[in-house]
Amino acid sequence: MTDIAEDGRTWLLSGPGSSYALHLTDAGELLHLHWGPRIALADAEALAVRPLPGHRAFESPLDGREEYPVEGGPRFVRPALSVRTPERRGTEWAFEAYDTEGAELRLRFRDAGLVITLHYRMRGDVVERWVRLDNRGEAHVELLRADAATWTLPDREGWRLSQLHGRWAAESRLTSAPLTYGDKVIGSRRGHTGHQHLPWVALDSDATEERGEVYGCALGWSGSWRIAVAQLPDARVQITGGAGYDDSGLLMLAPGESYTSPVFAGLWNDGGFGGASRAWHAYQRAYVIPDADRDRPVLFNSWEATHFDIAQERQTALARRAAAIGVELFVVDDGWFGARTSDRAGLGDWTPNPDRFPQGLKPLADQVHALGMQFGIWVEPEMVNPDSELYRAHPDWVQYQTGRKRTEMRHQLVLNLAREDVQEYLWERLDALLAGAPIDYVKWDFNRCFTDAGWPGEPYPQRLWVDHVRALYALVDRLRAAHPGVAFESCSGGGGRIDLGIVSRTDQVWTSDNTDPLDRLAIQHGFSQIHPARIMAAWVTDSPNTQLNGRATSLRFRFVSSMAGVLGVGGDLTEWSEEELAEARRWVDLYKEIRPVVQHGELYRLRPPEGGLSAVQYLRGDETVVLAWLQAQRFGEPVPALRLRGLDPSASYECRETGEIHRGAVLLHHGLHAGLRGDLDATVLRLRRI
Repeated sequence: MTDIAEDGRTWLLSGPGSSYALHLTDAGELLHLHWGPRIALADAEALAVRPLPGHRAFESPLDGREEYPVEGGPRFVRPALSVRTPERRGTEWAFEAYDTEGAELRLRFRDAGLVITLHYRMRGDVVERWVRLDNRGEAHVELLRADAATWTLPDREGWRLSQLHGRWAAESRLTSAPLTYGDKVIGSRRGHTGHQHLPWVALDSDATEERGEVYGCALGWSGSWRIAVAQLPDARVQITGGAGYDDSGLLMLAPGESYTSPVFAGLWNDGGFGGASRAWHAYQRAYVIPDADRDRPVLFNSWEATHFDIAQERQTALARRAAAIGVELFVVDDGWFGARTSDRAGLGDWTPNPDRFPQGLKPLADQVHALGMQFGIWVEPEMVNPDSELYRAHPDWVQYQTGRKRTEMRHQLVLNLAREDVQEYLWERLDALLAGAPIDYVKWDFNRCFTDAGWPGEPYPQRLWVDHVRALYALVDRLRAAHPGVAFESCSGGGGRIDLGIVSRTDQVWTSDNTDPLDRLAIQHGFSQIHPARIMAAWVTDSPNTQLNGRATSLRFRFVSSMAGVLGVGGDLTEWSEEELAEARRWVDLYKEIRPVVQHGELYRLRPPEGGLSAVQYLRGDETVVLAWLQAQRFGEPVPALRLRGLDPSASYECRETGEIHRGAVLLHHGLHAGLRGDLDATVLRLRRI
């Protein structure tokens, strides 16, 4: 809902529990007024008449108060917009008009021939913001920086910044620290979202998991990006973010061209970090994730079982065992195409290997379907091996700089997806692939960063950083429209491409290449701060974990860890014993029972993974599911009870594992004993309101 003052200069957007307000002064300054608990238009108007601080030497009264600071004039904060023309640098804009369409508010400004439109949309209590720039002049306009939004926080003491950091196989780990004066900058200069940071930050002054104000921002962009959190000299705090890592140049707008930034979404919540997470999850299920109301199937992926040793007979043997334990989707990973017998060749040649699949993928897909499962494949369309038919035919299709060495990582180069001929080639190959066999699922990988991001012959070659992502989105959108029954998973060596932009186009994401169930608890804890279990793929693989650490864990611990999201299996089932297969079948059956609650319910983080005991709870209607893990029991100490959340204190709940009846008030205040002991134990508890 948007309320507008009679003079058309104060705007108030409101959701169920929060409001966002801004105001245009008589001097044409666009000021931020309020972001927090729900207020009335009269409250916003009262804030609008408050005067700005008086002039002080070396300071600007606008800094820390402008809604979207531009470069130029009496401003010293980090600008959200920095442009350059042949005549000048900076912006001196003037307000032209506003309009509304449905839930969207648009404010239009102009600086000579450049039209700047700020967009706002309230979805639930999440404010979506983005900017559109239109060059209606006669000269080129260079966008050095064009951030999606600047967020202004209210005056508080002792702000704390939370973020998700990591690396390959150690993504999405949560860290928090006091915010200090100056700029804190996170982002990616790698051409993709990156393993090092998820594009999300949260700020609080005294919040806990269960109570207190939390301000969060999340960027929807799958290329290089930057979020800067600044505590200004007067202690005010602003958050600015958008596409591109530095200010060396984003795009060149020719006359008649436009640029639309990604969405930078913001959320205020007073229910602590848990309440903020549940609001983010609800927003994504309602507005972002495709077909979010559908359950994601239990999958089997062949990678850790076979690596590049792909053969139809072995895949069929794995498929039979996967079907026998209840798997619903069978995925053939890397190695089915071209000359792909290792990571040294074949990328770019998206036709089935004639030796391994002489009749194509259809016979295997038909066998998988006959076993009652869907069929999926792995692709990495944005990459090419130098040892490939594609590269030999089109060496100019990769990113490179004239006179520089073409850097190889993992024996591959990055295709210049900004080129229209590359886009059309990939569309033709992938469309033919999906049309030529009954494929239900595509795992879309991206296994190296940009290093030589050049485009010889292009007068503004840095545009490929933006246009690559635009082309990726357009290609996925086009494939989804042409093949509506096919689901897509985003992968980038694990969690290297996870953000609201790619989440809006894929059905789930591969959280990390690290499948160790103990390591995964910390990764999944951080992931849950922003993204829901509905998209978080997690696999049960072999023990000991030979890929990373050699840790041995029980099948119970591995399954319960993976059941916290979208359950998958990735071990070599041909080596599992009959007892292990029977146990796996029981766990898969149990997951299918609790799946609607896990994938669509509200998440409560009962205990973080740092301690000996950790647990999460999912609540949907009358059903509650608790997953609990005990890392180690020390000194004979009893394992603490788990205090549940979100229950009706006046109701009774039956535990399906024990048959015991518990009062809601007792579960909320005194807790439930999970029955764990020893090292690396885990359990699933189901409760139903009666």
